[in-house]
Amino acid sequence: MQFRPILLIAGAAAAGVLAFSCGGGSEPVADTPVNPEARAKFDGLCATCHGTSGKGDGAAAAALNPKPRDYTDKAWQKTVTDEFLTKIIVQGGAAVGKSMLMPANADLADKPEVVAGLVKIIRGFAK
Repeated sequence: MQFRPILLIAGAAAAGVLAFSCGGGSEPVADTPVNPEARAKFDGLCATCHGTSGKGDGAAAAALNPKPRDYTDKAWQKTVTDEFLTKIIVQGGAAVGKSMLMPANADLADKPEVVAGLVKIIRGFAK
């Protein structure tokens, strides 16, 4: 009975190593959960214009000109960096020469993990 805890720890460590090595090392796994605060922010605010499917067809989109970005556009996705997306999320559209209708989210300036989660959500629409 004394050896059981050691065997459990060793087994858990081996399973972790196996999962890590099979998962491609430090590359993110596509099914990695998104930061819950980022998900709540997107669903409660961003989806109002960008839509829950990221197509730019949210409830407020009909009244906006220019229309919100369609995140499912793979060609557009290839033209923007994560840094660009981070800047527009935190500082708003005007900060990057885009629509001033895209509001700044200054409350996220000190929450890089939430912003990274929002970027991940945006990137996920193009898959």
